[in-house]
Amino acid sequence: MRTVSLMIANQQFSRLIREVEAGEDVVITRRGRPIARLMPHRADKAADPEWVAAYERMTELLEEGASLGGLRVRRDDLYDR
Repeated sequence: MRTVSLMIANQQFSRLIREVEAGEDVVITRRGRPIARLMPHRADKAADPEWVAAYERMTELLEEGASLGGLRVRRDDLYDR
């Protein structure tokens, strides 16, 4: 992940966009503090590691079952009516 100042980002915006298109994340700072992040657009959720981790955790919870005020609910229970 690259960090650049706002002044540099303004001067080299086209170059930064090309880097982002190539997959690089760029953090823009003002007076040393992060104010924005440029990152590639990921239309496919499966390409987002955070989404994949959340999905896997959700699936695990559904397999283990969740407690809803003493009522234990599992994924299979939701579909067996």
